[in-house]
Amino acid sequence: MSCAEAEDYLGTFLPLVKDAPNDRDLVLAPPFTALYVLSKALVGTNVNLSSQNVHWEDQGAYTAEISPTMLNELKTKYSIVGHSEPRKYFSESDEQINKRARSAQAHGLIPIVCVGESDEQRERGEAERVIRRQIEQGLEGTNPDNLVVAYEPIWAIGTGKTCESIEANRICGLIRDWVGSPNLIIQYGGSVKPGNIDELMSMSDIDGVLVGGASLDPESFARIANFQR
Repeated sequence: MSCAEAEDYLGTFLPLVKDAPNDRDLVLAPPFTALYVLSKALVGTNVNLSSQNVHWEDQGAYTAEISPTMLNELKTKYSIVGHSEPRKYFSESDEQINKRARSAQAHGLIPIVCVGESDEQRERGEAERVIRRQIEQGLEGTNPDNLVVAYEPIWAIGTGKTCESIEANRICGLIRDWVGSPNLIIQYGGSVKPGNIDELMSMSDIDGVLVGGASLDPESFARIANFQR
């Protein structure tokens, strides 16, 4: 969304979530251009701010990148790292993702590290191997107490396909075991919508959701944020 669209969005969204249960964290991750606008508009609300990525250096000749110190200035709390789209379209490696996650933590940001397999990898029976590699290489040297992992099966993003809740829960449980931290926050992302949020959030190892297209409608996202246990 543009800055103006983001402001309009908040006008509808914030009243719908102001009484959301306090057992959940609500986070908006707008494009970099809208971070400044939202950083001011969200002051005093129950909604936190996330960036969609973060660079691993404080400063330097990294044209088009955003440093963690820039995000700190905007009171950004989270940063998405390793989303499937940068992985796919910009060939982000697990090593780069790890550097981004460690940099985020070093500057007080909470990285939301995304992992997940493609349709082809799942069909070949490689899903667990791929995800475990992403976990081991992407999270090396990070602190699991200041971290969110988002399992987003690539084949279920924007396709209308949804990973069955039981299977999503199984993978999230494996991730928890691989990281070795029972308190790790694990999200599921992949065609999350109002119609499946309650079932997803009833699963034992799914602590939250990373929402894509359904978050663009403030009423839809508010229903997701106000899910019923």
